[in-house]
Amino acid sequence: MAVHGSNDLLAALVEETGWTYAQFARAVNRAGTEAGLALKYDESSVWHWLNGTVPRARVRPVVLEVLSRRLNRPVYPAAAGFRRTSDGCSTAVDTVDGLAELGAADMDPSRRSVLGAAGLYSVALAVPGYPDAAERFDALRRNPRARIGQGDVDTVAAVTERISAIDDMFGGRHARPMAAAFLVNTIAPYLRADASEKVRKAMLSAAADHCYLTGYMAMDERADGLAQQYYLKALELAGGAEDHLAYCTTLRGMSVQAVDLGHGPHALRLADAASAASPEAGPRMRSFLAGQQAHAAAVTGDRALALAKLAEAERAMEKAEARAKAFGSYDPSSLSYHTAQVRYALGDKKAAITALEDSDRQRESAYRRGRVRHLGMLAERKLETGLLEEACSDWNRALDDYPHVQSGRCDDRFRAMLAAIRPHLKNRHARALYERARTTAPAQVAR
Repeated sequence: MAVHGSNDLLAALVEETGWTYAQFARAVNRAGTEAGLALKYDESSVWHWLNGTVPRARVRPVVLEVLSRRLNRPVYPAAAGFRRTSDGCSTAVDTVDGLAELGAADMDPSRRSVLGAAGLYSVALAVPGYPDAAERFDALRRNPRARIGQGDVDTVAAVTERISAIDDMFGGRHARPMAAAFLVNTIAPYLRADASEKVRKAMLSAAADHCYLTGYMAMDERADGLAQQYYLKALELAGGAEDHLAYCTTLRGMSVQAVDLGHGPHALRLADAASAASPEAGPRMRSFLAGQQAHAAAVTGDRALALAKLAEAERAMEKAEARAKAFGSYDPSSLSYHTAQVRYALGDKKAAITALEDSDRQRESAYRRGRVRHLGMLAERKLETGLLEEACSDWNRALDDYPHVQSGRCDDRFRAMLAAIRPHLKNRHARALYERARTTAPAQVAR
């Protein structure tokens, strides 16, 4: 790569990290693995970067992500002294083309491993503002030979709701290819078709919900970079639809992903942005947003803010009207789960266990994937407090449903269970659970 003179901006950032050159290089190599890149940089590589050698185009986002994570703020190319070069320019692909390309790559299960590794989850990724997306869709190229009506919008919404139900009951591993195929073959052409302004915005809104669901299933499978790309497309679609609900729901989903990955401050920023973008939210939506703010704040260690937001979520849930559940709804079981997460992050394991038990009692049977994951979490926390036999009981309940669920996050809980009970195999309950688990799980998960 060409040399452009010393890079004082990058040097200042590396100094701010507090790392040695060797530590910085190792961090870049580790992040590169997340992106599917086999990097072998060392301190001499960093020395070359600081003296003006520009990292390869594919490596630059990795370097920026490492700096962003370490410094706890987004670091953009200009701030790191990375000039725009011919091999680093992004293509001017409109939202619909980008959505179709993303779905086309995802709908083929044989490409899952490649696609999942290709995207690096980024805390520095620019989030499109709500007003910014409308202009993109006003200028969208239309297909004059196709026209859609409200019936087509209803079809998209119904298919999304059906796939969401399949995801809740069976996990998204098999449902996501269906969602991606529908995105490519049906939704993308609909977005380019002629329509009245009312129908056009309704279709954008339905597409945003479908894109969000597809991203959520990718996150559940731990394809986090891919999920983030789907979420960004959902934000663009929601902005074009002027749909505050879809926009805020997606931002909150991005916060959930960030907190699961351990990026507390980033999760709190996203949760706060979701709340700020929905100033006229009803009580159920207010609880939905405040509960996530509470969880993110607790993870960052802000006890006062976490408890204040949790109380706000509880008050809002009390005011929420009882009505039929819709896609993306929030119920008392969900709030109890957030209460458990907040209490656990603040160090109160006993209260966290009680809240998880409340959540389990309140959860409807249709949410089998959530039940498996949360029972696993409950068992882990009981074991942490010395309740081995109670933990085994909860893990056995999770195993009742686990064979019917295809979910990466449920697989994570299963592996965590095996690791947690191995030291306790002299106990007959733990030994029986372990033997049952070994005969229950798929071979690739049990390893």
